[in-house]
Amino acid sequence: MAEIAKVIGLMSGTSLDGIDAAVLETDGERVARSGAAVMLPYDAETRAVLRAALDEAQRVDMGGAIPQAIREAERMVTERHAEAVKALLAKANLTPRDVSLVGFHGQTILHRPQKRWTWQIGDGALLARLTGIDVVNDFRSADVKAGGEGAPLVPLFHRALVGEAKGIKPPVVVVNIGGVANVTYVGAEAVLAFDTGPGNAPIDDWAHRHTGKPVDEDGALAKRGRVDEAALDRMLAHAFFDRTPPKSLDRLDFTAKEVEGLSAEDGAATLTAFTAASLARAREHFPEPATTWVICGGGRHNPALMDQLRKRLNVEVLSADELGWRGDFIEAEAFAYLAMRSVKGLPLSLPTTTNVPQAMTGGKLHRSK
Repeated sequence: MAEIAKVIGLMSGTSLDGIDAAVLETDGERVARSGAAVMLPYDAETRAVLRAALDEAQRVDMGGAIPQAIREAERMVTERHAEAVKALLAKANLTPRDVSLVGFHGQTILHRPQKRWTWQIGDGALLARLTGIDVVNDFRSADVKAGGEGAPLVPLFHRALVGEAKGIKPPVVVVNIGGVANVTYVGAEAVLAFDTGPGNAPIDDWAHRHTGKPVDEDGALAKRGRVDEAALDRMLAHAFFDRTPPKSLDRLDFTAKEVEGLSAEDGAATLTAFTAASLARAREHFPEPATTWVICGGGRHNPALMDQLRKRLNVEVLSADELGWRGDFIEAEAFAYLAMRSVKGLPLSLPTTTNVPQAMTGGKLHRSK
């Protein structure tokens, strides 16, 4: 039996809210134990630098020079991740020598798999030097270069969690609602995964524009509004929803364009319903219905969104926490798990999760010394 090791996973999602860092004890196949976890919020300056990098990335020619704004964002992101690792080590009472690897996802600023291009900024070599721990990063590129979608990459970790969970049995759907939403369908034998549509990103952007707050706290803005069904229907007519999975999205593929002109409250309600309705449409692609949906990610903290999901799915909808999972740190744990799989040459993605032609490993290892 392979040796269990302590691995740190790091995730900075498309919501741009901050860095999740978690310790996971794993051999890349089994999930032995979850350790300490911390969340390092991005300050306003970091968020502004990242938003500028997102905007700049839309204008970059593939293979061309990298603009200074993106270089600055990469350095800042890497330094913030080093701070997160140090905070996590302190909380866990660990030293760098106690940890075998760091799984460093980086910050996605552009995802264009149809052009065989995905871009996560973050300097793995610098992070290894700053933390004194070997780092695995660049998890998506090999999949995308081979013709896969490069996302989502968490499904194999979801499968491991479902396999060890008590009280549920396949088929189960595990949902992550970050900036983009995605599902992992775990059947008795097969695993299927794909991005379903927007997650929190359009809601967050709308809330920030109308309230100055980075999120719609507790779904309060949406709760005061009414869903504009015509606008919702227009958004659900997007060609993405008719594509056969696996399929993936960029954070900016869905915006608030269709709700422009609505009140702040009605716009928030309609965008919240859109995220829920697009998740519900994912059922069209499942081989058989799932009676349990488990919700991970920041979206599960939005009561308005959870209410919409329960209304539209009409099955058991659980928060990840109800299964004893750490719903805020699933993706961070996943990249710890994937880092260990990477150094062992195990697959990170499958044809049924990213549409890659064959099971695909990936990631790049950076030694700390």
